[in-house]
Amino acid sequence: MIPRCRLIVRYLDIGQPRSSATFLFLIALCACAIFVRLPSVGADQRSSEPVVLELNLDGVVDPILATYIDEGLEDAARRQASLVLITMDTPGGLSDSMKDMIQHILMSRVPVAVYVSPTGARGASAGFYILLSADIAAMAPATHTGSATPVIAIGGLLPMQIDEAFRKKINNDAMAFLRSFTERRGRNPALAEKAITEGKAFTEKEALEAKMIDLIANSPDDLLRQLDGRTISRFDGAQTTLSLKNASRKPFELSTRQKFLARIVQPDVVFVLLILGVLGLYTEFTHPGVVLPGVVGGICLVLALYALNFLPVNLAGLFLIVLALAFFILEAKMPSHGVLALGGVISMFLGAIFLIRSPLTPGGVSVGVALAGTLPFAVLAVFLMRLVLRSRKWKTATGKEELIGSEGVVVKLLQSGAEGLVRVHGELWQAESAQPVQEGKTVRVVRVEGLKLYVEPADAAGSMVK
Repeated sequence: MIPRCRLIVRYLDIGQPRSSATFLFLIALCACAIFVRLPSVGADQRSSEPVVLELNLDGVVDPILATYIDEGLEDAARRQASLVLITMDTPGGLSDSMKDMIQHILMSRVPVAVYVSPTGARGASAGFYILLSADIAAMAPATHTGSATPVIAIGGLLPMQIDEAFRKKINNDAMAFLRSFTERRGRNPALAEKAITEGKAFTEKEALEAKMIDLIANSPDDLLRQLDGRTISRFDGAQTTLSLKNASRKPFELSTRQKFLARIVQPDVVFVLLILGVLGLYTEFTHPGVVLPGVVGGICLVLALYALNFLPVNLAGLFLIVLALAFFILEAKMPSHGVLALGGVISMFLGAIFLIRSPLTPGGVSVGVALAGTLPFAVLAVFLMRLVLRSRKWKTATGKEELIGSEGVVVKLLQSGAEGLVRVHGELWQAESAQPVQEGKTVRVVRVEGLKLYVEPADAAGSMVK
């Protein structure tokens, strides 16, 4: 009797490679799902001394940074921190992420200070809104803020020309949003609006003199010294006195998950992942059994779809990409002299440009990445489909069908209506011919029934009996 464990090992050894690859693919997907759902690691546990939780908003404002800020504010509330200090250096970013940050800053149970630092840093565009939304707005020397004019850009690069009525509508919406919290913060909404209407930017001294920020600090330590004992008004009107003497500064870092997602959530990376995912699955469907393209494509597609969940996606962009794939397939099937291929390239390029929408701040797939992804995809998609169509015309290389049309030599005389023997591919077959054929003559197989071949002389008129 064969032991049970040996049977299991034998079963695993003879399993098909495709099943093993599918199993590995499912494990990879599960690992990705667990990884992206892991919570961020908070700061240290509560302590009796005053705690200042430090967050760092460095780079383009995107959904991952918005999640990071939200989680930091929640962690500060759990720890009963005295202050949340957000050090900021940003050129701007996505409007939806900016609004999410501002909403959580306004609702924070812990006072929030936004500090444009270090020297030479900026809080531009979306950063300008975030700075003015804080309980305390501060800037380091030689920094600047402003330039918050809404921009609709093609691929985050080329400004899109829009009519005056639409531009006025966008500007009015942005100004109303800015006024909604600057007035209650006691700042200067009239001058702040010029950052929108005129694209005006302000140095730290200009912003302080215009009462858009509360103070200038040389360093985070200097900022905390100036804030110690200061009474501030919260967004809900409550008065809070800050006690920051000998405060313990605790950094709240991006988690490993967030650092990873911060990479893939970039519009350019999302588009590349989407293209690789579609191309990988397309290759697997057109060439079953290759396995690797399907596994890689599936993982890339899952990551792209997860990242798209964070970004403001334009469905028209997705539809244009799907339409481009249809054009590439049709180009391989029918002669269009390149018209369908050109239409597919244009459709995919426009789909990439329109894929990520950002109505208040520039953002989206860059023109260079859109072109670099579109052209190779078009070539590969058409090439792979033509291989599939060409393979359908190939003659079957196995089974009975492979014998039809093959030539053999008569071993035993074939009489009309009587069986004889022929040698085909080195094998002896019973054969029958409608006309007599002498031994040694060449015949051609026209039909196969069971283990019997029906043949005709190779030099007979007409090649096959259908």
